[in-house]
Amino acid sequence: MARLFGTDIPNEKRIEASLPYIFGIGLSTSKKILDHAGVNPDIRTGELSEEQLVKIATVIQNEGILIEGDLRREKQGQMKRLSSINCYRGIRHKRGLPVRGQRTSTNARTRKGKRRTVGVAK
Repeated sequence: MARLFGTDIPNEKRIEASLPYIFGIGLSTSKKILDHAGVNPDIRTGELSEEQLVKIATVIQNEGILIEGDLRREKQGQMKRLSSINCYRGIRHKRGLPVRGQRTSTNARTRKGKRRTVGVAK
């Protein structure tokens, strides 16, 4: 497996489809990166030369694309800021509830977790 920025990307897939395995890079960003690096998007990742991998890495760094740890750190900082100023979104993040206005009376099990019964003691 090829390794870019601490992430293993699969050898058998096209490079265009395997770059999104890196956190912070989607399909459209992957296409832009390959265009700037001058790499054919149809080549399999395993067939890339070391020189082409270095080109891809330098394009990602030069374009200022936030990936992996830096992006996670920035997202975490944004959530901390929202929580510290006690805005509505920050409070929802703290309580583990949906942030973007979804209903919670029937759905939101993914965000709220397993059902807990409250107040059924005799």
